[in-house]
Amino acid sequence: MINKVFIDINCDVGEGVGNESALFPHISSCNIACGGHAGDINTMSEIVQLAQKFGIKVGAHPSYPDRDNFGRKSMKIEKGRLKESIQKQIKGLEAILSKAEIQLHHIKAHGALYNDIARDLDLSIMYLESIRAYKDHVLLYLPYGSVIEEEARKQGYKISLEAFGDRNYNEDLSLVSRHSSLAMIEEPKKVLDHIVSMVINNKVYTLNGVQIPIWADTYCIHGDTATALQILMYLSDELPKQHIFLKK
Repeated sequence: MINKVFIDINCDVGEGVGNESALFPHISSCNIACGGHAGDINTMSEIVQLAQKFGIKVGAHPSYPDRDNFGRKSMKIEKGRLKESIQKQIKGLEAILSKAEIQLHHIKAHGALYNDIARDLDLSIMYLESIRAYKDHVLLYLPYGSVIEEEARKQGYKISLEAFGDRNYNEDLSLVSRHSSLAMIEEPKKVLDHIVSMVINNKVYTLNGVQIPIWADTYCIHGDTATALQILMYLSDELPKQHIFLKK
């Protein structure tokens, strides 16, 4: 008997691309930009309505407060100010969710903040402090083998490990810098192979072709990847042939 595997596929959305209605039939959770790097009350409201329509789990996608750089550059910012910004971003989305009678499902940091808390213990502790109010009822999407995964487990947070279907990895499991032309994986077949290896074998091929152990519960396809829709449509057709299904 062949075992079926059920996975979550998430997308970062509300970032100005406007393709959410096309993406949502092919995913099971979304991370909504909530004002730090992109997004505002109007975009958050629109995406929440779409998520409700398609039965998509909703997460907050807080960032460094840096719209100029789309949250993709590390910031030297006073920790109290950063903590306040993260809380404000999440509460803004929560207010919209409350009106729609939807529960916040998860929190996933964006861009440089995501990468920085993965390796900086002091910053990861501050990040966890900023979201302590959600500790008992909201999942954290975190990268496997990261500093913040270890700290969050130690503090008793609920975790969903995340891997990236459309990003190349280095051998330390960090993501290849977006400054590199090889950062992204945009060909649908290559994304499929990337994900299947992680799901079935718990291994990811690095940019240098080395296989590294990895574990994940949720797999991200960035909503602003040029071929995001083509990738997700292809995955919808091809993953079931590998006995891998969306966990709705």
